[in-house]
Amino acid sequence: MTDTRESALPPRPTGPGLSNIDPLLGRQVHQVIELIGRTAWANRIEELRICISQSTRYGKLLMQRHIVELTVEKCRRGAVLSDVETRIIKLVGGIAALHQSLPETGRVRLIETLQAAITGEALLVPLLHIMRTAGLQQSRGFDVRFAGLADGASFDLLITREGAEAEIACDTLSAEDGRFVNRGAWNRLLDGIDTELQTWLAAHPGRYLLKMTLPQGLRAEPDDTGACQLLALQGRIKTMLASATRSDHDEAAVLRLDPLLLAGAQAEELGLMKQLRRQFGPEAQLAVTESQSGTLVLAARAGADDEVAGAMRRRLAAIAPARLSGTRPGILAMFIEDTDRVEWRALREHLLLEGEARQFLTFPEAKPVIAVSCVSRLELFGLTGPEVAPEGELRFRNPSHPAAKSLGLAPAVISSM
Repeated sequence: MTDTRESALPPRPTGPGLSNIDPLLGRQVHQVIELIGRTAWANRIEELRICISQSTRYGKLLMQRHIVELTVEKCRRGAVLSDVETRIIKLVGGIAALHQSLPETGRVRLIETLQAAITGEALLVPLLHIMRTAGLQQSRGFDVRFAGLADGASFDLLITREGAEAEIACDTLSAEDGRFVNRGAWNRLLDGIDTELQTWLAAHPGRYLLKMTLPQGLRAEPDDTGACQLLALQGRIKTMLASATRSDHDEAAVLRLDPLLLAGAQAEELGLMKQLRRQFGPEAQLAVTESQSGTLVLAARAGADDEVAGAMRRRLAAIAPARLSGTRPGILAMFIEDTDRVEWRALREHLLLEGEARQFLTFPEAKPVIAVSCVSRLELFGLTGPEVAPEGELRFRNPSHPAAKSLGLAPAVISSM
């Protein structure tokens, strides 16, 4: 097992302005890196650095997705952290304390989980979701056991209060799974045509709108036939711009390039992006390319509304039989990844998550489920604002479960809406 003794840790930078993190917390972060392995961690950070630097818009998206890893590295280097970054580091630091509390087999599982979290497309966020869920239940008066790590259970947490027990399976779903126009593919598309956009604007000064309707959506991965929607759309846009064609359409995409018409006073009052969002709706993917010659707005929508909440329902139905033992009441704690404030607020206020969760609770697969909870990064990282769930999570109780009225479990299962 990796040595986590303090003598094995690198010295912490000291001096005014170098760090605002409590020294003990800083050492816990170093211990987590030791658990992962210094070389593996350094390789991961270098991998992220290269990927982020290779593209502009997609690179920014990667920075958002890997904020935990980048914040840990920032802490490791002794930099000053923001309030949000400090809250992230507190969650990460808890991993070191958890490691010490686990039995030997649990420590091995934790190290394996950490190492898997820095491989390929994986993230550290799902582990922080488990940590944060445990802390939330402890704050409600529950005793919490990390049963997945300590005992190898299929669920993650076993909570106990006033003689009542419940299993919690924590799971992560990317909102991309429910988007027909994939946000990652959209940003990669923009990076791939940026040169052509700049060239076109230089030759055609003014303000323009390239509107894209994509009935089949947009994804970066090849379909069953091996065709790639992203590459095909990139090629079509480049051909349009090079030939000065103003429209192109088939069953896969309808493209139209027109002058951008916005009421001047209204656009100035709201801001360009807010006006565009009002015009094209919350699900549209928007981007603005500007140069000295003018402005080119790109807007894309699929042929159907996104199904982020529907993707969650399908995920719930898939994991309930696999993750819960069925011998105790079960809670499915969902972390909805890759959402922004506007999207998360819409999912809540339009009752989309509630509707799909309650529909799932009527399925046979939901028989062992006493409640479903949902959080985003806003709640995970302790942010504030009207978009944030007031109780730290959205929660929906299954009224048909035999233990639905258990007083012992009430703080963890009573619906928050």
